[in-house]
Amino acid sequence: MSDQLPRRQVLRTAGAIGLGAATAGSLSGVAQASSAAGTADRLTAMGEHHGRFEIRKDPFGTTPDGQQVDVYTFTNGRVTISMLTWGATIQRVETPDRRGRTENISLGFDNLPDYATLSPYFGSTIGRYGNRIAKGRFTLDGTTYQIPVNNGENALHGGTIGFDKKVWQAKVVRSDKAVGVAFSYVSPDGEMGFPGELTTRVTYTLDRRDTLRIEYHATVSGKATVVNLTNHVYFNLAGEGSGSIDGHVLQMDAPSYTPVDAGLIPTGEIAPTAGTPFDFSKPTAIGKRIRDDHPQLVIGRGYDHNFVLGADAGKDGLRFAARFWEPDEGRTVTVHTTEPGAQFYSGNFLDGTFQGIGNKSYRQGDAFAFETQHFPDSPNHPNFPSTVLRPGDTYTSTTTYTFGTK
Repeated sequence: MSDQLPRRQVLRTAGAIGLGAATAGSLSGVAQASSAAGTADRLTAMGEHHGRFEIRKDPFGTTPDGQQVDVYTFTNGRVTISMLTWGATIQRVETPDRRGRTENISLGFDNLPDYATLSPYFGSTIGRYGNRIAKGRFTLDGTTYQIPVNNGENALHGGTIGFDKKVWQAKVVRSDKAVGVAFSYVSPDGEMGFPGELTTRVTYTLDRRDTLRIEYHATVSGKATVVNLTNHVYFNLAGEGSGSIDGHVLQMDAPSYTPVDAGLIPTGEIAPTAGTPFDFSKPTAIGKRIRDDHPQLVIGRGYDHNFVLGADAGKDGLRFAARFWEPDEGRTVTVHTTEPGAQFYSGNFLDGTFQGIGNKSYRQGDAFAFETQHFPDSPNHPNFPSTVLRPGDTYTSTTTYTFGTK
């Protein structure tokens, strides 16, 4: 979705977490010494044993208030994932192309200051509420709550200091079938204006079939709240920083979508995709219709919309959502989820104003995000699937990304 915040808003957010324009540089750059060539060597070494699970933890940096941020790197010998305790963030996804050449296919940074002050949610775990809430306001059980607005007049991804800007607790998860990390965070009652104390655990595991599984679990105490958790990884299957994703081919099972107003808030309508540029029921290049004069594409500067998923769930509760394919290198990623919707965002607001991993600038259309979710602004639309979580109930959600080639 359009998550490139104006630079003024970025600096305002940085100040809110103790990272003003000058003090942002005070974050320790521990990771820089072990990144660049060092990181590449480490990831290569970890990937030498195909089929063998490995995981390691390294320091990544320190926040101004003294919290250490670590990077966990885990692999099955073919796919390698790096994740930060800052925002429970996917930093790197290393996968081979059809010729066996491995590249990082996710956007991110190699240092903590850039994540804290510049990142448009690269790879972050998003909460309490992924996507937008109109004017940051909703009413629950007769009480109106106000979330800090940070996207025009609306609240985006949990407000000015969401879960993406928290240091999460982490625990290694390892078995004969998978390896990964379980992240946990406790959000106090009233944080960012949300009611109730929310305890969240998100577990990321990689199995032998090159599937990254994300399992979300949350409970609330004291008061009911609204919850919509997701991950905001940005992909370019030709390799991070390699250019436009217009040539990527997308097939998506979504018979309808939720049109938006000028502020990218759903109007409440659930509209059919058939016969529109939003119909990806057959494999179609992302860029084929992105510059059509459809009014919804004009509003979003491309695709930045919630799609209503249509496939039936399997025995495991997961439904097919989408498959992306990059024809030149051959990489694919297939998404399954328990969620009713997904925000497909074509990187419309990336503007080249900062450098990512490998000192590469990210420009408009250089990556896509596919955020599985309940619908945007659901608390203000009774006809949308409910996002209310009450004490005694449990929020659960699962999404998988399966990496491959064709």
